[in-house]
Amino acid sequence: MLAHVLSSAVVGIDAIPLTVEVDISPAVPMWNLVGLPDTAVQESRERVRSAIRNSGFEFPQRRITVNLAPADIKKEGPSFDLPIAVGILAASGQIKEESLAGTVIIGELSLDGGVRPVAGVLPIAACAKAQKIRRLIVPKPNTREAAIIGGIEVIPVSTLAEVANALNLPEEVKPVTQDPAALMPESPAYPVDFSDVKGQANAKRALEVAAAGGHNVLLIGPPGSGKTMLARRLPTILPPFTVDEALETTRIYSVCGLLPPNSALVTTRPFRAPHHTISNSALVGGGSVPRPGEVSLAHHGVLFLDELPEFKRDVLEVLRQPLEDGTVSVSRVQASLVFPANFILVASMNPCFCGYFGDNFRQCTCTPTMVRKYQQKVSGPLLDRIDLHVDVPRIREEELITHPASESSAAIRTRVCAARERQLSRFHGRRIYTNAQMASREIREFCPVQEDTRALLRTAIQQLGLSARAFDRILKVARTIADLDGDDAISAKHVAEAIQYRTLDRKMWI
Repeated sequence: MLAHVLSSAVVGIDAIPLTVEVDISPAVPMWNLVGLPDTAVQESRERVRSAIRNSGFEFPQRRITVNLAPADIKKEGPSFDLPIAVGILAASGQIKEESLAGTVIIGELSLDGGVRPVAGVLPIAACAKAQKIRRLIVPKPNTREAAIIGGIEVIPVSTLAEVANALNLPEEVKPVTQDPAALMPESPAYPVDFSDVKGQANAKRALEVAAAGGHNVLLIGPPGSGKTMLARRLPTILPPFTVDEALETTRIYSVCGLLPPNSALVTTRPFRAPHHTISNSALVGGGSVPRPGEVSLAHHGVLFLDELPEFKRDVLEVLRQPLEDGTVSVSRVQASLVFPANFILVASMNPCFCGYFGDNFRQCTCTPTMVRKYQQKVSGPLLDRIDLHVDVPRIREEELITHPASESSAAIRTRVCAARERQLSRFHGRRIYTNAQMASREIREFCPVQEDTRALLRTAIQQLGLSARAFDRILKVARTIADLDGDDAISAKHVAEAIQYRTLDRKMWI
């Protein structure tokens, strides 16, 4: 007999429909699995055989041929265990074959017949809905993740026997539904807050500007000045997730298998802080079977690179494309994939090898040549793509001991959200959402300056030797500062503040 079971496979961060074809014929007992399966799929034969027997079903002692169609796409992972087992039971007459129509099945099997969760359920559910599939059978821990798509019946199962009952007696099964909007908190909860930070008023102001305009930041200061502490609190002042942003981010985490069991959505801005030994493909995505990297996992959130000069030079250079385009293109022989990577980059670095160049409390032991060599580990083209270079000096004794009252993240987030609303209104009808995303045309249109401001900019270009990209970024930052002040026009004070956030362009650092 022949049975067809609908399933799905994940390619990149999207899913494609697949059909598991099972043929059982009277011949010498043998099992062939074809359709470009990888090692994990090949090993499913032993899991499926044990699961069927330990669930009280009969495993047919005949020739079994399983084809994963289309056959020209490589299949990987254990998510085909369950559809293969269901196909064998249907082809052997133990499950009604007509009940398989319009039903997508995914899941990994344990030897005792239990159904384990798999990665990529969210894009699989979206693919099933696009294919007008009416029903989706998923492992119980993946239920809420699949149900947030809506418009499709999601049936959770824990064992192979439950799958058989759901297919043979569909009227006794109650589908699960989930409204994604109901999962979004009114105010995101974070374990850290800006009120914990002592002093560093200038750095906190710079991070507020970065959050308001979506700008990249480089924090420069001696060890122990609070660079990492500040960076970890940047997500707390970003605007709350919209439902669409949460779904986009959750799709990436679902594919990577990083969504916690029984979770439906990523509801807070992601914060990713990879170690400086990270490889190119781990940072931007890739591999023999391309997977999203850290820049995609930081989508709609923050990517923090601590001790920036310690990263390999070629690793830092691959950041250029995602910083400019907000996407990562990964090309392989089989396919070319595009991963989203719209994030705020926050990097930190010491001013020199010992870390105390320019420190008022401890003398630097580096020579001028060593200072220059250390700073040149970060290339000029990469620095040009970072809007704000911010000094983070050591905290003064008075601020450290007295701990004066500091503004909370909620208060700062209120101003950031107001500035973001001004930007959304300004860019209505365009595919631009923050000032940092403006191209040259938008800069000319939305960043006009008066004559006195032009003179200030002219002086800055002459003295700092700014590139054309750095000049544009000063105007973008000035536009954000004006939005925070509630001003429609960019004035000299806004440009002056934007210029002072170009620490590495000043002569003292050259």
